[in-house]
Amino acid sequence: MLFVADSAKEKIENIIRTKKLTDDYFVRVSVTSGGCSGLSYHMDFDNENKPNDQVFDDNGVRVVTDLKSFLYLCNTTLEFSGGLNGKGFYFNNPNAARTCGCGESFAV
Repeated sequence: MLFVADSAKEKIENIIRTKKLTDDYFVRVSVTSGGCSGLSYHMDFDNENKPNDQVFDDNGVRVVTDLKSFLYLCNTTLEFSGGLNGKGFYFNNPNAARTCGCGESFAV
């Protein structure tokens, strides 16, 4: 399962309204090779399902990931931190053995 914190839900809904995205759009998250710790998170809005997509609905938000990325993201919570020192969107990933200082990459 992938989870969405209230803070992320609020920001996602705001982006959807601002960009005037239709109801068929969802949040797509994935993990790619790269970053200082070896693996990096990627997040975007999408409206096309792909083969082997894993679909989760949490807190009123649909989150989709590919099967390979789900192996790294299982039980991860998407969060948002705003303000002057805020991180923006970030992933609270219990599977990460270590993360880099900026929080953009991780290792398992």
